[in-house]
Amino acid sequence: MALFRNGIRGDKDVGSRPDPLAGKPASFGIHRYLQGSANLFEENRLLKFAICGTLGVTAVLGMLLYTTNQNQRTVIVPFGAGGDLYVTGNTPSTGYLRTMTRNVVSLAGTYSAYSADRQFQELLSLAHPSAYNGLRDSLNAILDELASNPTLSIATYIRADQPVTWDKTEIVVPVEKVRIIGGVIRKFRGNFRIGYAIDNGRFWLTRLSEEKFDAETH
Repeated sequence: MALFRNGIRGDKDVGSRPDPLAGKPASFGIHRYLQGSANLFEENRLLKFAICGTLGVTAVLGMLLYTTNQNQRTVIVPFGAGGDLYVTGNTPSTGYLRTMTRNVVSLAGTYSAYSADRQFQELLSLAHPSAYNGLRDSLNAILDELASNPTLSIATYIRADQPVTWDKTEIVVPVEKVRIIGGVIRKFRGNFRIGYAIDNGRFWLTRLSEEKFDAETH
């Protein structure tokens, strides 16, 4: 019973606490409300500032990571190769482009009925997915020609008297092509056009064509 009475007395004490606004003018309550609102506004403003600062730091870090990736150098040294073979971001070195040019010209321009199928498979491994079907059809047409003329062989050489030129998407290679069939030799001169792209440090073949091939007159 004593506990029950103490509990009731405690409740009575709580209910009898004085009102903090009692005896204060009405403007006092308005003042307290406005002060609380001002404090809340200030807290929200600081929160927004903190969020904006975090977003700014995130953007700067993202830009730094992107720049680092673009400037990252991938060194590629095939077995037995020498020189500066590397790709910085999506920009290949001169040595890298020269090596890939020689490889493409060798695979696409020098072949016989014995070696063509193996070489063309290796060449297709460089083809970009968007160019794969077209390049495969062109190479299959050459294989059909070789099947009809098993004595046909082609040798292609990069000309030393003409410069190889390139930009960010294409390499133009002056070449001399020697065609041998049934003991008859004919020579032609023209250009190989090699379309390419560099993506994540990898060389992709996007286009391969010949132009201005004329038979030598001497």
